[in-house]
Amino acid sequence: MTVTRAEIADPLEGAFASGPQKGGGLASAAELQGARPEVIELLARLPEGTYSTLRDLWEHLPDVPRGT
Repeated sequence: MTVTRAEIADPLEGAFASGPQKGGGLASAAELQGARPEVIELLARLPEGTYSTLRDLWEHLPDVPRGT
């Protein structure tokens, strides 16, 4: 099953409330929120760096569809 941007955004809704996050931290946050393993794996593959908003992720995930 394809991972969508909506499916990534849902478990990360509050992840940026405490400030920018690293990719591994986003994978952990998604896991804590019960995201599917495919979502967690995708987030874990993000390039090292700091992400301030969800919009920052899309630059590195251009092939992930928006979804519903």
